[in-house]
Amino acid sequence: MTIHTGVRDFEGATLIRASFRGATLRFSDVSGVTMRGVDVDGLDIDSHDLFLGSLVVNGVDVVPLVDAELNRQFPGRELQKAQTPSGLRDGWVAVQAAWERLVAETPADLVDAHRDDEWSLAQTLRHLILATDAWLGRGIHGREQPFHEIGQIFTGAGEMGFDLSIFRVAAPGFEEVLAVRAERQQQVTGFLRTVTAEVLAEDRADPWGGEDWRPSVGDCIRVILEEEWAHLRYVRRDLALLQ
Repeated sequence: MTIHTGVRDFEGATLIRASFRGATLRFSDVSGVTMRGVDVDGLDIDSHDLFLGSLVVNGVDVVPLVDAELNRQFPGRELQKAQTPSGLRDGWVAVQAAWERLVAETPADLVDAHRDDEWSLAQTLRHLILATDAWLGRGIHGREQPFHEIGQIFTGAGEMGFDLSIFRVAAPGFEEVLAVRAERQQQVTGFLRTVTAEVLAEDRADPWGGEDWRPSVGDCIRVILEEEWAHLRYVRRDLALLQ
């Protein structure tokens, strides 16, 4: 299969009777694309940013429908948007319980298995360690270097100027991943146990840099919850196909 990277040839173009059958688009911009009279049987869209905009199918914005269905499938997911300490605490308890069940139910021979370029369960847990380090360790607590060496960094971090030498090259064993993950979970639990509405309203710097957004402490916690629920869905999706 031919791979095209960084191609901008289709921006603003009109394609007539073109075939994309079986094609894969990853980390690509399809915002504002208009499709008319198209065959979409089996079209599979997965967008972490879906809920920041609209997706119109046959004149219907399906984003609210997708959001509601995911809340039904993942009880407690709606609390990722909570604005109160109690709401955020309840949301954290719900998503951690869901992760505990998934990890316990995953066969040992599948913890490192993955589909295509997606992360395995072990890699996903390592990424959630990184997310906690970023948004709690740096974002909320302001630590300059909060990152554990087994964290799983995201694609493109090097191009953003992030120091990748922080992270270990060799993959850790699953037991080590679970141990560090448990430490990070406890850190969030401990913070939420005593946090007040006043603290949630305090502003912080974006842990990934940039001056266009100064998240509140509550925003940082909500990002952690969004990461937890989103990656839980990804892993469930992939494990179902691997099994």
